[in-house]
Amino acid sequence: MATRRGTPLVDQVPELYPYRDDGCELSPSCLNCPLPRCKYDDPGWLQRERRRKRDHAVLEARRRRDLTVPQLAERFGVSERTVFRIMSRDAGHALHPDSTIVEHGGSSEPTEDRRGIESETRA
Repeated sequence: MATRRGTPLVDQVPELYPYRDDGCELSPSCLNCPLPRCKYDDPGWLQRERRRKRDHAVLEARRRRDLTVPQLAERFGVSERTVFRIMSRDAGHALHPDSTIVEHGGSSEPTEDRRGIESETRA
């Protein structure tokens, strides 16, 4: 083994380094994580995705159960103003269930909509 001033050189080859795979609160291991992108690579992505799912659930509850704005706000733990914002964005079809979040950078990577059909996202 090669040494430098009497100390063995550790990590001569990066593949031999014992990297820690601690995961996060969503998965105990990064290598087995179900997320399509790491929450640490784009910290805002997970928050945006959760918000998008919440907004979709609010709209579905309004359509299927005919709930009022105060009822929706209480049920989802948000303010009435937030419910109005969600409804306003939906009026512009920004929250259509088949819509995808276009990542910053304007990539044209293939994505799948909820029906499983591959499509191209355009920036």
